[in-house]
Amino acid sequence: MVSSFFSLLFQPTCPLCQRRAAALLCENCQAQLYSYRLAQPAQAWSAACPRFIWGQYEGKLKQAIAALKYDRQPALAEWLGFELAEAWLQAFPQRPGPKPVVIPIPLHPQKLKERGFNQAELLARAFCRLTRYPLLAQGLLRVKNTAPLFDLNPQARRAMVAQSLQPGPKLEAVTQPVLLIDDIYTTGATVQEACRALSQASKTFLGLVAMASPP
Repeated sequence: MVSSFFSLLFQPTCPLCQRRAAALLCENCQAQLYSYRLAQPAQAWSAACPRFIWGQYEGKLKQAIAALKYDRQPALAEWLGFELAEAWLQAFPQRPGPKPVVIPIPLHPQKLKERGFNQAELLARAFCRLTRYPLLAQGLLRVKNTAPLFDLNPQARRAMVAQSLQPGPKLEAVTQPVLLIDDIYTTGATVQEACRALSQASKTFLGLVAMASPP
């Protein structure tokens, strides 16, 4: 009786709705997150900028990403990153060629200091644990502290991120194609800048894997 009382008392709460949950997320929030999952996450993989998008950036998925980044809930990255990896492995169960090296889109050191973590890197770590792809956390460095891009038009985004990324010192040793990971894909300005930095280092860009994209 006493042990049951204490297990109920100290049962963790869901970070998205604050209800008690047997796991990280309650069943209701998990169901809502799945409702924003795309049926064909690899639909744009054959585009000029290949991308693999898990879900639509709205509703509960938008809330989860915001909670991860701004409410300092890094544990959410584990759940999201594993879901991203599972969807990837379902879409590409026997991908030919060498395993790509995974590089998260970096934060500027000042923003990293303020937030305490890079959400893209946390997603990438969970993604790599399941896919067993090698991770190069500092493959790219952000050398320009850009303002938030979400409310800018595409032209302003490109101007803001221009020359903001550069190859990291350990990128030189990479021989595999590079798979970039980020939390949100919007207009592609940041990805284009990352491709420029990879090209500067003579590295092959395989594509981008992101948790969400606006409808």
